[in-house]
Amino acid sequence: MLPLPNQNEETFVEETKGNQLFPVFIKLNQLRTLIVGGGNVGLEKLNAIVNNSQEAEVKLVAETIHPEILELESKFPKLQLFQKCFSVSDLDHVDLVFVASNNAELNEQIRTAAHQRGLLINVADKPALCDFYLGSIVQKGDLKIAISTNGKSPTIAKRLKQILNENLPDELDVTLQNMSLLRQNLNGDFATKVKKLNKVTESLINPKKSFLEANIKWLIWLVFVVFIVSVGFTLWNTEPEFQSFLVHIDPLFYWFLGAGFVFAMIDGAIGMSYGVTSASFSLAMGLPPASASMAIHISEVLSNGIAGWMHYRMGNVNWKLFKILIIPAIIGAVIGAYLLSSLEHYSQYTKPVVGVYTLVLGTIILLKAFNIKRKRKTKKIKKIGALGFFGGFIDAAFGGGWGSIVLSSLIAGGRHPLFSLGTVKISRFFIATLSSLTFFTMLGGRYWEAVVGLIIGSALASPIAARVSNKISAKTIMVAVGIIVMAVSLRSVVMFILKLM
Repeated sequence: MLPLPNQNEETFVEETKGNQLFPVFIKLNQLRTLIVGGGNVGLEKLNAIVNNSQEAEVKLVAETIHPEILELESKFPKLQLFQKCFSVSDLDHVDLVFVASNNAELNEQIRTAAHQRGLLINVADKPALCDFYLGSIVQKGDLKIAISTNGKSPTIAKRLKQILNENLPDELDVTLQNMSLLRQNLNGDFATKVKKLNKVTESLINPKKSFLEANIKWLIWLVFVVFIVSVGFTLWNTEPEFQSFLVHIDPLFYWFLGAGFVFAMIDGAIGMSYGVTSASFSLAMGLPPASASMAIHISEVLSNGIAGWMHYRMGNVNWKLFKILIIPAIIGAVIGAYLLSSLEHYSQYTKPVVGVYTLVLGTIILLKAFNIKRKRKTKKIKKIGALGFFGGFIDAAFGGGWGSIVLSSLIAGGRHPLFSLGTVKISRFFIATLSSLTFFTMLGGRYWEAVVGLIIGSALASPIAARVSNKISAKTIMVAVGIIVMAVSLRSVVMFILKLM
């Protein structure tokens, strides 16, 4: 017989502070379990048991049984189903009880009867009636982590499960098996064994950073400084317009200064849309598509360098994902920038094409704001390189779309939103740098009022945007962005059609 507490859960929680639960891992394969209830909740409890203990002996009693539970009966021979009303005799020869009934009176009766027999019981969604809770489970092979919030918020437990699943490498189970073999072959006294094991596992808490991770801050600043110095020196010696710009500032500069700040803040809030909003604005202000894309990408060198650095400092970068994504993305961006620059003389024809593209992106943003298309749970996207190439190409060729394409695809494919955002941002810095150099090589210096305005405006907004990215409700912003982008893009397409008529 198991000893029972002298007071119920509710009283116990009131008289103590903090999480007083004692965590244990139960060998359900050696115990007998009863589940009362055969609906969705009963299915959830049953899945939690058999997914963690495939050989568990489980008896389920319910008047009606969910079809999926019936399917599980053939997969797990030790699962017994009884389609009937609960009776006290169902508690005979049972060690653990789960109640998944929505009948409050029945729940109380089962709890009283279980306690009279010294059985521990869990009643779904009724913390006061529970002797124990089920935590969210993170599993990597033989490693298993259970998360408890003391019954306060299962949602928080699920979010923590997502974070741990994303960040604990699958290779951790291999390390665990190697540690087991090492442990079996260690010689010496207990203290010596502990020292050797601690030394082997030190890399888990103090991982050795790659050269890229350890020097990312200096790499970003080095690329940025070299980029600015080389472009500035070339322009000063070859472009009289640039020298003139430094002396006489065109009012267009102030328009793009404000636009760059606003668009970077929007991008920080929802993780995308800087390119599409800037492209729509630039086309509306009269810039040809290639020049508009050049202005956007040059401005993104600094803003994304700052944003990427901030996300790196906050630990929001998945370096494994970054390494797979970056090279194909750069190649795609350079090819896209080269092709668009080659068609600069045909800007009257490419401009409406870009307008249609931004119109489509604006529509997608608006649909996402209202959750028109429900997201389905999918497996993690595997072809990261192909996604990076396509995203980089479209982004450079049409002035934007890296965030809309790549970030959305990663999140929809099961990647963690925060780490996807940080990785996409720091990747964007290198993509913007290489595509900008391609544009500059092909086009030279043009529309510097727009370029410098976007650079300064977006740079001012980037540190703020990175910090508030997970604190702002994005729906209103997405609706406004979607409507504005669609309106501006539609205007560009309509103007082109009117010219042909």
